[in-house]
Amino acid sequence: MEELKTIQWFPGHMTKTKRRIEAQLKLIDAVAVLLDARVPYSSCNPDLRSIINNKPRLVILNKCDMADPEETKRWLSLFREKGVSAIALDCRSGKGMNGFVPAVRSVLSEKLRSWEAKGMSGRTIKVMVVGIPNVGKSSFINRLAGQNRAKVEDRPGVTRGNQWFTVSKGFDLLDTPGVLWPKFDDKAVGEKLAYIGSVKDEILDTEHLAGRLSEYLRDRFPEALCSRYKLTREEICDAQGYEIVSLIGKKRGMLVSGGEINTERAAATILDEFRNATLGRMTLDRAADCTDIRI
Repeated sequence: MEELKTIQWFPGHMTKTKRRIEAQLKLIDAVAVLLDARVPYSSCNPDLRSIINNKPRLVILNKCDMADPEETKRWLSLFREKGVSAIALDCRSGKGMNGFVPAVRSVLSEKLRSWEAKGMSGRTIKVMVVGIPNVGKSSFINRLAGQNRAKVEDRPGVTRGNQWFTVSKGFDLLDTPGVLWPKFDDKAVGEKLAYIGSVKDEILDTEHLAGRLSEYLRDRFPEALCSRYKLTREEICDAQGYEIVSLIGKKRGMLVSGGEINTERAAATILDEFRNATLGRMTLDRAADCTDIRI
């Protein structure tokens, strides 16, 4: 199956977001960078490295309950080897959330000691939360704040303005809209971001996208693909992506008038079931393949 055309999605508000992030850095003490634990490399905006500059940072591998737990451990080790503090959590279930504030305090330990020496130990810690669209920033803040104060939707591009939230005494978070970068030089990165829903489906050929994902699953996670959709290895070993989508549609009885397979519906099912981990816990970016953590 042919590769997807290079995926690009950089609405005008993202340029404004970058400027706002840069302007408000002077107001904050640290940056929390949310990544999707299924794609820690692909979901890291390489522009953030220069934008954040020397601000203390904490990497958060969110949605860890959807990722391969062993691969998540490898990613955490890799970040720490590179001198970047990192934790894994899942804001939907609350797993690991209690570790966030202590981790930020650890990252800021030198600054906190300085504040204490100056008699400023009660000063509010201000942390900016950044990440690409649909990585879970608003859900993360809502879980910390204990109420739905940041708008949450399972689609990219919802948060449009920077907002402050007090999540505990002396601890404030600055939410920022998700921001991608103007050009994906690596086509595989663009595809993986489309797979997890960080690029709007409306600008994509979802049948082609589901076909590419099906080929990826055939090569990397064949057991999960076959088990979920009652396929055999023989059926998919030489099948192209669109053929796999059609097979799945046929197995699920997704037919339209005349007996044709509703491949559009089958494609939507494949994408949805991958994105909500119905297909199983999968990590698409391997730590062993990474030479640059991009943050």
